Amino acid sequence: MNDSGALLPWLVIRQDDNGNRYRVGRYPTRAEAQKVIDSLDDRAHKQLYWVERVAQGSQATTRN
Repeated sequence: MNDSGALLPWLVIRQDDNGNRYRVGRYPTRAEAQKVIDSLDDRAHKQLYWVERVAQGSQATTRN
């Protein structure tokens, strides 16, 4: 699977209780990324999750 921003522009980010942030995965659509968050939210231990879109042509992301 290609991990390029053009093909997988949607990131799922997790923030733990200490404020550390981790990339959970990259997905081709926002809907697929949201499904991952929904399944993670169903687990007993709650963390903060959100979806970001990779800005084309740069390493920057925009928070949605």
